Amino acid sequence: MPSIPVLSPAESEAWDAQAERAGIARDTLMDAAGRAAAAVIARRFSLALDGGVVVAAGLGNNGGDGWVLARALHQADVSVWVASPPGTRGALCETARSRALAQGVREIPPDGPWPAPGLGVDALLGTGARGAPRPAVESLTERLRDLRVPLIALDGPTGLDLATGIVHGGPRADLSVTFGGVRRGHLLARDEAGEIIVVDIGHPPADRSVPRLVTDAWAARHAPRLAAGDHKGTRGRVVILGGAPGMSGALRLAARAALAAGAGYVHAVAPADSIAELRVAEPDVLTLEQAFDAAPTAELQELVRRADCVVAGPGLGRADGRADLLAAVLREAARLVVDADAITAFQGSPEQLSALVRGRPAVVTPHPGEFRALFPDLAAGRELDPWAAAAAASGRLGAALLLKGVPSVVAVSGAARWTVAAGNPGLGTGGSGDVLSGITATLLAQEVDAGHAAALAAQALGVAGDMAARRVSARAMRPMDVIAALPDVWRLWSDSRSRVSGRALPIVAHLPAPQTV
Repeated sequence: MPSIPVLSPAESEAWDAQAERAGIARDTLMDAAGRAAAAVIARRFSLALDGGVVVAAGLGNNGGDGWVLARALHQADVSVWVASPPGTRGALCETARSRALAQGVREIPPDGPWPAPGLGVDALLGTGARGAPRPAVESLTERLRDLRVPLIALDGPTGLDLATGIVHGGPRADLSVTFGGVRRGHLLARDEAGEIIVVDIGHPPADRSVPRLVTDAWAARHAPRLAAGDHKGTRGRVVILGGAPGMSGALRLAARAALAAGAGYVHAVAPADSIAELRVAEPDVLTLEQAFDAAPTAELQELVRRADCVVAGPGLGRADGRADLLAAVLREAARLVVDADAITAFQGSPEQLSALVRGRPAVVTPHPGEFRALFPDLAAGRELDPWAAAAAASGRLGAALLLKGVPSVVAVSGAARWTVAAGNPGLGTGGSGDVLSGITATLLAQEVDAGHAAALAAQALGVAGDMAARRVSARAMRPMDVIAALPDVWRLWSDSRSRVSGRALPIVAHLPAPQTV
């Protein structure tokens, strides 16, 4: 299965140009795009097709895709009507229109009477559209909205900036069919894009510098496997530093997640009161007492030297002295996950954190607030371009950085490498990040490299969250529900390794709409 690029509009245009240089003409790509979209619609909306389809086709290449789709559906005996805004069409769009009309596709006026179809298709504006749509295009989008039928968008719904995710009005799509790869705006505005299906239309492999979408197929190929002879000494020793009094729950969640991810040993290091609670609640977890306002004990230093990975942060607290304790502990660790309060401890001093993690197998996992505290100069751009923000922060730290959000972005060595879109709003609950830290640490402890560990862990968390939401709803979901779903994720990935893909081409990726109830 080819990797799925996550493209900016400029990268998308460059990809089309690369295809041309490889001998794949743009009208060939357009014909493949329209026909692939028609195939998806025919499979997904077979009953609705009985009522016919209204296609709103723009004047550029996206409109050309719409005319090709209309022609393909017409050839399958589906009733199709196409409406376009006034203006001069691009050459490819005009050719696609002429072919469709010659084969019997019906054109209807944008402001005249329309039939009552079973489906609407938005093919007005493509990947490169910017700003608010022109009045004539906006008028057509309002008419599509007024049809009150399922709406399929080609590339993305009109009014959605596929570079930044900014929404300039227009209807939401129930389904977005996009070509070759995901566009950034799809992932930044999931509510607007709806369900997302990526179809192959014959592009050559995308430039390797473009971030890739993490899928379950990718995760299944890269997740470590257990060997028949593995034992607790070979599956990784994880040490978790956190759980200040009153916050032992964060430590427990990280420890449980590490065990659920397959760690051989999990040690919790916390003050005496938290350790007393943990010994009763979590008999699977080994424990060590350590005051957070004191220098590390000899026992802790020895444990850290024996550990395969150290997690710092879950419930660590923000009292004075945390940075000193972290510095003393982390410089001894073979591999690191720095999360939550351990990130906040270095607020305003990212160079101190960099000195601890640079050049080592380490993952730093900030959520937006922690990222803002650590890199205030990068925070303003994070919302519209998390890829650039994560890349810059990773370069400064000299470590892998997992910037959590919608989507989550993994950057390594100053470059955004992977994008994770799995998950739902139910993960927006205290404790989800602790679960992620535990999974990440186990993968690092099992000698997965830092970037892959971060991407695999984020995908596992998102997929487990989606599974949990199907059971208990996104609204009621708790971190423990996510941990309980992790075995199903491992089974899913294991099964996908051994079976031949049943995916119906030309579909190469499918992102269900997030569960929001």
